[in-house]
Amino acid sequence: MGIIEKMRLDGKKGFVTGAARGIGKCTATAFAEAGADVAIVDLDYDEAQKTAKELAEKTGRKIIAVKTDCTDKEQVEAMVGQVVKELGGLDFCHNNAGICINAPAEEMTYEQWNKVININLNGIFLTDIAAGKYMLENGGGSIINTASMSAHIVNVPQPQCAYNASKAGVIQLTKSLAIEWAKRGVRVNSISPGYIGTELTLNSPTLIPLIEKWNEMAPLGRMGKPEELEAICVYLAGDTSSFTTGSDFIIDGAFTCF
Repeated sequence: MGIIEKMRLDGKKGFVTGAARGIGKCTATAFAEAGADVAIVDLDYDEAQKTAKELAEKTGRKIIAVKTDCTDKEQVEAMVGQVVKELGGLDFCHNNAGICINAPAEEMTYEQWNKVININLNGIFLTDIAAGKYMLENGGGSIINTASMSAHIVNVPQPQCAYNASKAGVIQLTKSLAIEWAKRGVRVNSISPGYIGTELTLNSPTLIPLIEKWNEMAPLGRMGKPEELEAICVYLAGDTSSFTTGSDFIIDGAFTCF
């Protein structure tokens, strides 16, 4: 069997949070194209249903939509239970839901700070633990968390201290769980994307003025594409990454190299 065949995910079951659009939709698509059955988990249930229908028709895999607030422990646990019941198991997950609020630190409200931390870090913790408990009891699995290059650098010119802190927390959470679960069959890794040109980002009135500055600073002179994150996630979800745990993969076009 060649390496391409070995990297396929045939027979595997997984979920992606924040999967209705953007990066999550792209990785969910890649998982399904590689042969996995996938749950599209998102708070926007209507968009999640559209994405699930689109992927099912495109790939022929079993794709379901699950409405979940990833900051709600009971909803997260119920989501994992539904995924296991409807897909027949859980082999991997990509915990990707997140937000960013740009505000100067001295002007940021405590409510804004808590919202970012709650979704980006607490939400990752809840989904990691809910998925991890099932995997620990059922032969193992692979957990992928979305961190950010913002865990490694301080972005400019936009002020985003809460986002940066939350993503740094995701990496340390990833490493901590990887150590705790290493001998119990559950691998935990993170990806740290740079600036990615999703449909939402490219059409945001508040971000459009920043994109030219980002591109000027970028060694490759451009933002990344969501599709450029697919291969690493398929690798991490599958068996060929069996010796990979506790790692953070920076996919930023060398932005953090200077």
